[in-house]
Amino acid sequence: MAAPTTEHAETIVPALCRRFGGETFVQQTTADGIPTLWLPARILVETIRYLRSEIDRPYALLFDLTAVDERVRKHRDGMPASAYTVVYHLVSLERNADVRLKIALPETDPALPSIVAVCPAANWYEREVWDMFGIRFDGHPNLRRLIMPPTWQGHPLRKDHPARATEMEPFSLPDDVQQQEQEALRFVPEEWGMQRQSEDTDFLFLNLGPNHPSVHGVFRVALQLDGEEIVDAVPDIGYHHRGAEKMGERQSWHSYIPYTDRIDYLGGSMNNLPYVMAVEKLAGIEVPERARVIRVMISEFYRIASHLLFYGTFAQDVGQMSPIFYMFIDRERVFEIIESFTGARMHSSFFRIGGVAMDLPEGWDRLIREFIAYFPRRLAEYDKAVMANKLIQRRTRGIGAYTTTEAIDWSVTGAGLRATGLPWDYRKARPYSGYENFEFDVPTGTNGDCYDRCAVRVEEMRQSLRIIEQCVEHMPSGPYKAEHPLTTPPPKERTMHDIETLIQHFLSVSWGPVIPPGEVCVTIEATKGLNGYYLTSDGGTMSYRTRIRTPSFPHLQMIPLMSRGMMVADLIAILASIDFVMADVDR
Repeated sequence: MAAPTTEHAETIVPALCRRFGGETFVQQTTADGIPTLWLPARILVETIRYLRSEIDRPYALLFDLTAVDERVRKHRDGMPASAYTVVYHLVSLERNADVRLKIALPETDPALPSIVAVCPAANWYEREVWDMFGIRFDGHPNLRRLIMPPTWQGHPLRKDHPARATEMEPFSLPDDVQQQEQEALRFVPEEWGMQRQSEDTDFLFLNLGPNHPSVHGVFRVALQLDGEEIVDAVPDIGYHHRGAEKMGERQSWHSYIPYTDRIDYLGGSMNNLPYVMAVEKLAGIEVPERARVIRVMISEFYRIASHLLFYGTFAQDVGQMSPIFYMFIDRERVFEIIESFTGARMHSSFFRIGGVAMDLPEGWDRLIREFIAYFPRRLAEYDKAVMANKLIQRRTRGIGAYTTTEAIDWSVTGAGLRATGLPWDYRKARPYSGYENFEFDVPTGTNGDCYDRCAVRVEEMRQSLRIIEQCVEHMPSGPYKAEHPLTTPPPKERTMHDIETLIQHFLSVSWGPVIPPGEVCVTIEATKGLNGYYLTSDGGTMSYRTRIRTPSFPHLQMIPLMSRGMMVADLIAILASIDFVMADVDR
């Protein structure tokens, strides 16, 4: 992956030191090269405001906000003493640059001032940190649990919280506890920031979900209606939470790979990519060119598969039934191709630390060439059936629109950002896995509405096909996996020569490699936006902290802004256009 870029390390750190004083910050070196500064809590809000709005070409996009329980970490050379650390990762799209801010907190009553007033996207991120770590954000407008149930005891990402069911008492639900759980589910509008009435009308409150076809998973939107007009639409997430980040702390580096497939489960092995690249950067592993091209090819097939499902369900949600059946047929063809050289379909877990699981089989390109010849005609038919359909256009144009500035304020990435007219694609801005060697365009919209979000993804499928065709025509020869000793698992042909190589293979798979201490964040342009893994190694066979930054999480937070003043039917079109997956939100 390319470094997060050119000028920023030389300019942003001195700029911050000039503004706040050089003695204010402690600089930390990380494996990803992102400028990382520790600062005191008293200047947090002022620093965020300065970076987001006061400097030239600001760091306006809050890429991530998370925390680390440092209490049992051993390798902390040069870092300030800290029981808990809160991490702020900001991105400047104009500079194509990142900066990471850290604040050390004590073990007793850890608290920080909220930055929601200067960065609206921080709302859910701060709630998540409070939910998972018990770190309070003073001044937050509604600091309550986000992912876990309201009755949950403890904070799951603290190191003293159990990671397995076998570490806890067997589950039971006595009648009195059941009654408490039921009472906790009672909908109280005031707790959601709503009012029961205005001066001249009573509002209607309506639940959309958590089990409803239009919410694409177990997801709830609490609607406040004045007639059919939406006064407010408050998302309620967490029903699909499986503890994916917690599991990252108990699995070996290698055995965690299949879990990554299940984050955006429509993106398949594309989800492996940022994780394995992050481990490779920590370990200093150079991936062979053939493996990089195979990764790109498989990732673009999964992008097409995901976009086809989006395209069909988008049309279905706004009233058009036929397209989804045809698009699922094409999606099956994509899965047949993926299965032909990975052995699996949706969750192939094909990428490995150092390369891919196996080389391409003989005749691997035949099905792909057939698909390259077949698919453009199908996309042209879909254009006529869906994008040119007057009903679709009336239902989606001008609906759920937002500007580029609003998108950045709410941490929107991917097609949702490009639909506003900004041609920012991670594959172009910061090429990884060899994307700099491929020719493709970055589709954009103009209005940032439901129609444009769909149109951008439709054109992205054509660009993915261009990339796949280049992979087929220019697939390099050579090894499919690095020769580095930390590559996991070692190549199969090296496992059965003698007992030593067999033992090495067994240990690499069961225990996993020992990764050097360090921190790294690697990000890719995933199917729904920017997907990043921020990994912390403490020099062991498992990750000390696995942070998964997913695109769908901030996208759903924007629903109230997109929905107010619209009708209930418009909300269905808005939800369809976001292209979210609840596993990608809840993790």
